[in-house]
Amino acid sequence: MPDGGREPDQPGEPASDHQHAPAGKRRSFLAEAVLLFVVALVVALATKSFVVQPFFIPSASMQDTLLIGDKVLVNKLVYRIRPISRGDVVVFNGTGSWDPPVPKTNSSRDPLARIFDVTVGWLVNEIEALFGDVHGQTDYIKRVIGVPGDHVACCNARGQITVNGVALHEKAYLIPGGRPSRGSFSIVVPPGRLWVMGDNRPDSEDSRMHDCGYPSADQCESWDRNGTIGENHVIGRAFMIVWPPSRVRVLPIPATFAQPGLHAAGGSASSAAGQQGGIQVRPSAPYLPLAVGTAATVPVAVLRRRRRLLRSGPDGRRLRSGPGGRRLRSGPGGRRPRLRLRRSR
Repeated sequence: MPDGGREPDQPGEPASDHQHAPAGKRRSFLAEAVLLFVVALVVALATKSFVVQPFFIPSASMQDTLLIGDKVLVNKLVYRIRPISRGDVVVFNGTGSWDPPVPKTNSSRDPLARIFDVTVGWLVNEIEALFGDVHGQTDYIKRVIGVPGDHVACCNARGQITVNGVALHEKAYLIPGGRPSRGSFSIVVPPGRLWVMGDNRPDSEDSRMHDCGYPSADQCESWDRNGTIGENHVIGRAFMIVWPPSRVRVLPIPATFAQPGLHAAGGSASSAAGQQGGIQVRPSAPYLPLAVGTAATVPVAVLRRRRRLLRSGPDGRRLRSGPGGRRLRSGPGGRRPRLRLRRSR
């Protein structure tokens, strides 16, 4: 008997499993790596597309609430649970309101081409957005002042903006020394629309600058609707600053928007060089979605390794099956028992 107390392979038996182990391990590692990458990518895409997405602040239109270089997290699920509220800081797509509408293109009549556009084309665009900036980005960030049905006006005798006749006390979030508005305006927010403004009022191209009735409006275009934006263009609510570390904080709704008279009187949301507000916010580096995707691969890797260990013997080698495809258990000392066949009488 050879050293180690193990019996040699019998004539006609295939070579020992450990002779094929290196190649098998390499294949298993590659398959596991590919699976984990796909799982991480899918989870990251789902997180970025439907749950939360980071954005980078490149302009001063929301100072001092948001500073240039801040990175914020935007909750994309919240407005599936509750309506948009006054005081929310929202990120929205300006296409068709503050930016020119996308020209209609003749869609292909080929059903295969249409299927390709809504599947592979969509996936490619999402992956591009995950790892870099989207071409032709038209996202903005502002604070909601008026929701559908609200009468928003400036200003009362004390120079305050009023919503449904209730004065807003905006000192808590306006840039120090900034007035609520340099010019007067009065608008009833149409159904399905929002009136939004930047916290840096002297330097913000917001709904006022897109309202053709505002005295100094310089962005009034034929596709604008009195400077309001569509509720259906809102991407989500910015709820937290996550970078830089010294600026980490939650973005609450200011107390002035909780005044009872304001809510009782109004509607509900359910129904560049000179001005800094026209600069779009940009999707930030996708650290959070990628981190979530990577974290999701951990249980997958653990389950696969556990399954592989259960299918192997004590010495780590895969066990061969016995008669009928049954797996053989290892004997004492890690030895594999030999099959004994009964002789028929």
